[in-house]
This record gives sequence, C-alpha cells and structure tokens, in this order.
Amino acid sequence: MLRMATLASGSSGNCAVVSDGRVHILIDAGISTRRISQGLKALGVELRHISGVLITHEHTDHVAALPVLCKQTGAPLFTTEGTASELCGRWSGLVERFRVFEPGQRFALDGLEIGTFGTSHDAACPCGFSVTDGTRKLVLCTDTGVITPEAREEAKGAHTLVGEFNYDPEMLRTGPYPVYLKERIRGDRGHLSNEMGGQLAAWAGAQGARRVILAHLSQENNLPRLALEAARKALAELGLKEGSDVELVAAPRGEATDWFEV
Repeated sequence: MLRMATLASGSSGNCAVVSDGRVHILIDAGISTRRISQGLKALGVELRHISGVLITHEHTDHVAALPVLCKQTGAPLFTTEGTASELCGRWSGLVERFRVFEPGQRFALDGLEIGTFGTSHDAACPCGFSVTDGTRKLVLCTDTGVITPEAREEAKGAHTLVGEFNYDPEMLRTGPYPVYLKERIRGDRGHLSNEMGGQLAAWAGAQGARRVILAHLSQENNLPRLALEAARKALAELGLKEGSDVELVAAPRGEATDWFEV
C-alpha cells in the first residue's frame, strides 16, 4: 500500500515522505534533520531506513537539511543536473551522493517508479515528481509560477495530488512584502495562486484523483480557508464535489501529518 505524509509544507520549510511499507522516500528536506527524524519516527520510520531523497530545486526551504542529513544517512540524492550543480557549489562533500536526471526522465528506486517533470520557478532546473508502485500514483507539484504542460500530463492517473496553493492574490497585493517580491511571487517563475492551484486540482480530479493535498501555503499571504474555498470552486466548475468526489486537505505549514493512503 502506497502512503504519503507531509512533515512540513510552507514558505519556511518543505518535506514529504512516500512509502510502500518497505521503501521510504523523502521529497525535499527543507527543515532540520532533527525535525525530519522526529516526524518520521511518529510515522514508524527511522531516518536510517530512507532509500533516497528527491529534490525539487535548490531553494533553502527545500534543501536546508542536506549537509547534516547526508552525515546521518547514506541515502542518495536525486535531482536535476542544474540543481545538483548549485548545491555542490554551496556545500562540499555532496557530489558523490547525487544521481542526476533530465526533467521528463523516469527511473526506478528500490521497486518504486519515479516520474519527473519540468516546472516553472526561478531556480536552476526545477522539477516535480510522481511516485507509483504500479497500482497507486502520487504526484507532487509545487514551486511553479504556471501549470506546465508536463505537470498537467503527469497529473493524469494520479490518485493523490500534492499541489501548490501558495498565495491569495488580494492578501499578496495588500500585504507587507516589497513590490519586487510581490512581482516575483505572482510571476510566471514564481508560485501558484489559490485559483491556479485550484485549476490543477480540478484537472487532476477530472482525471480520477480522489485526494488533493493543498501544499506550500504562504504564512503571510494565504489562509487555509481561502485555499480550500478556491479548490472547492474549481472542482464545482467541473461538476465535482468535495468529499464525495475529491477529498481536500490543507497541509499544515509546520507540523507533520499522519499517513494518507495514496
């Protein structure tokens, strides 16, 4: 049975875990190794059992734990060549740990199939991931300013989508961020708004997804209530209902969730 949980999801740190009970994979490591270890233990997983770490891009809220994590686990790091290059320039001793790929490539990781797809973010070579055991499929798409055709294609057949709902446009507009940062966030290489996240959620639901986890909510520019409202509206426009058709879950920013069955 394929399961997943988020250990943290927000602008200050991101980390998720996917497991079939035998293989345990981290997606990003943007919180401390201590918090990762504690979150895993609460789920019945030890840090030493991690089979690999999938890295979406090099921003600190997705990779902060890597230097310490690599000292405490022998797990390989899977990411694009551009991201690996950025991280090797930042921290020494990591080059041997990387297994690089081009967005769009697929590979096996201890019996699970990993799919990759390009995203649009102000990073070297950002990507999203899918994980499948051949029966169930998880797709994670965060940190992208637009829904790329590759992301939309990969969302087909997903049973669970972890999708970005980063900001509410009005909260961002009236919030305290400087103009340049607001422009970055809502640009094509920034983040998805609640409405754009809802579009991807509804698309995935129309293709058969039965759960959408609303992820990467900004603490300053969003509220879970607003993100959920946008997701419900997008589902309704395609004739889908929350609960009976698609379950919606807003991932907490700083706390770990329990397991979700994919």
